[in-house]
Amino acid sequence: MVQQTSIQPSAPWLRLDVDDSDWTDAEVSSLVRWYHQMLLIRRFEEKVLDLANAGLVHGPAHASIGQEATAVGAMSVLGTGDRINGTHRAHHQVLAKLVNAQTPGGFDPLHDAFNPGMQGSVRGLMAEIMGLKSGYCGGRGGSMHMRDDASGIPGTSAIIGGNLPHAAGYALADKLLGTGNISVAFFGDGTMMAGPAYEAMNIAALYRLPVIFFAENNLYAVSTHINEQTRETRLASRGPMLGFRGIECDGMDVVAVHHAMREARRTIEEDGGPVLVEALCYRFLHQSGARPGSEFGYRTRAEEDVWKARDPLATMAARLKTMGILNASDLGTLDQRVMEVVNTAADSLTEMSGNALRIPDHLWPDPSDVDNQIRGDLSELKGERFLEIEDAPADTRPVKFMVAASEVIARAMEQDARIIIMGEDVHRLRGGVSGATKGALERWPERVLAMPIAENGFVGVALGAALCGLRPIVEIMFGDFCLVAADQLFNAVGKVRHMFGGGFPVPIVVRVRVSPHTGYGSQHSGDPSGLFALFPGWRIVAPTTPFDYIGLMNSALKCDDPVVVIEHVELFPSEGPVPADDRDYCVRLGKAKIVRPGSACTLLTSASMVAVASQVVEETGVDAEIIDLRSLDPTGLDWPLVEASIRKTNRVAVIEQVQRGLSLGGRLTQEIQDRVFDYLDHEILHVTGSLSAPVVSAPLNRAALGGAEKLKAALQSLTAVGG
Repeated sequence: MVQQTSIQPSAPWLRLDVDDSDWTDAEVSSLVRWYHQMLLIRRFEEKVLDLANAGLVHGPAHASIGQEATAVGAMSVLGTGDRINGTHRAHHQVLAKLVNAQTPGGFDPLHDAFNPGMQGSVRGLMAEIMGLKSGYCGGRGGSMHMRDDASGIPGTSAIIGGNLPHAAGYALADKLLGTGNISVAFFGDGTMMAGPAYEAMNIAALYRLPVIFFAENNLYAVSTHINEQTRETRLASRGPMLGFRGIECDGMDVVAVHHAMREARRTIEEDGGPVLVEALCYRFLHQSGARPGSEFGYRTRAEEDVWKARDPLATMAARLKTMGILNASDLGTLDQRVMEVVNTAADSLTEMSGNALRIPDHLWPDPSDVDNQIRGDLSELKGERFLEIEDAPADTRPVKFMVAASEVIARAMEQDARIIIMGEDVHRLRGGVSGATKGALERWPERVLAMPIAENGFVGVALGAALCGLRPIVEIMFGDFCLVAADQLFNAVGKVRHMFGGGFPVPIVVRVRVSPHTGYGSQHSGDPSGLFALFPGWRIVAPTTPFDYIGLMNSALKCDDPVVVIEHVELFPSEGPVPADDRDYCVRLGKAKIVRPGSACTLLTSASMVAVASQVVEETGVDAEIIDLRSLDPTGLDWPLVEASIRKTNRVAVIEQVQRGLSLGGRLTQEIQDRVFDYLDHEILHVTGSLSAPVVSAPLNRAALGGAEKLKAALQSLTAVGG
């Protein structure tokens, strides 16, 4: 007979409630301080909405009015060293964290005045929302992107789901570095439906990371009700589903949130993380702006009134009066002091012009700084030892390409304990699918972290870890998988330094295998170099020889910018000389190499196509100058060398293997046109693949790629008499 047995999740899932006794048991000073912080958040956001209505906020203002208890209750168990992030609606969390960081010894709002640091926090946050240069990110982040690392805020993310992997990365850094801190990712109910949320929670659970995933379930993702988003509306269930504790609490009750967070922190400290906290709450206004949601027709005034009757600020004020903690005069005094703080900040950022408020001109960022801090200046590499193969000691030995990769990565990990490796199968197969982690596995297995098949998730985790003290190496198994991780690679890693105002490192290295020739088909054969080139925060290197791999990888691992290393599988079995006992030298980022001098034309290429170009030139007898670009990012390319060559030869071809749509060559062609047009005696030729992606069929695969025959045709055109 068929039997059915009920299966229970391995992790607990619970609802946490408080009653009057929990309020009575709370410290009076804490209750007053929490009420004061909630009041500060409310008045701050009301002022921001006033400024927005006056046209002084460029962009959205996602107010959290109604959700103040979630932020204050959550922050009540966090220290300055604990880190948080949030999404587009993070004013309440950020403001509470900023102010707390300025009062580590506590603050009595009835008797203590705001110190300069606290006042500066309010002003700095308001200035950032208004897009002013005195904001925390110099006005670049605005309302949705906030960072102040000193206060424990590495950066919020406006992309739904994008911040959860980052918080898991903060927690990974804390765990490996032994700080004892925890991290908290704040997000809404809509985010819970996004893939990166599950990827991050699963990775955090897998490695028992000290992170709290805090879901503010305010019932609406913009205008879509929770019932229209998911069949299981009890969001805390997602924790036990992935093997860790889920706690539901009343998000309109600051004491309930405090106890839920205290239980979450206790769980992490005693049993390991993560923990999912779901706070049931309500935003009183629409997605952004000062109008209620009912005016847009997706909810009723009656529903709003029910929730407004539970306004956390009003109900707490009434409760504190009933408890005899604050009287009407005290409440008025607190409100007056908060308004003074908020108005002082606003007054310092505005002035009257006739009957209207305006922002003084001197408070705006300088437009000429718009491109500053996209990435660093490589000053961190100034003291390194740079070497080229021509200058290497005579004592060399032949080493295979991927053996060189394994050796240099292991050597770098020996010298820098902050380097970790993350990726799929990196802990197996004697060094992962390419063998690059072999040396690391033999010596540092605890720093080789196997990841599930979740590229977007683990790239985001790597970014969070990089922002908090580690230097991750991420392996992407195939180039096309970068598209799976595109949000984190390009929206996050590629923009994070500039978006948050710069001045901090983003030391992440992404290794990408590229194998268009192997017959793996259209979804495993792409070269993503052209994609990375669209985001100038990235540096792109493509080593051609084992010697260059060692030097470029060392530079990448010491660089404070994100670097992608393109590894062409065709090169893996190749051998080349490297110093016998030296794996510590660097090759300069942004330094190309003349592989073959010539005068008839210039051929710009890299990686596996260098050998193709050399072979074709030898076969045709064309006196071409072949340049191995090595660094491919257009803003960091060795333009002095390239321009000098073109001025000499007056003819140039860009040679790639990849399909035309993904190619970098179109971008380089435009740059060449802009830079040396007057020296060109022939149109710039672009040797590349077809419009289609590579496919499995061998003849079609060859036809889809740039190769020797296409290069021969280009050389014939370039060197034709009268051409």
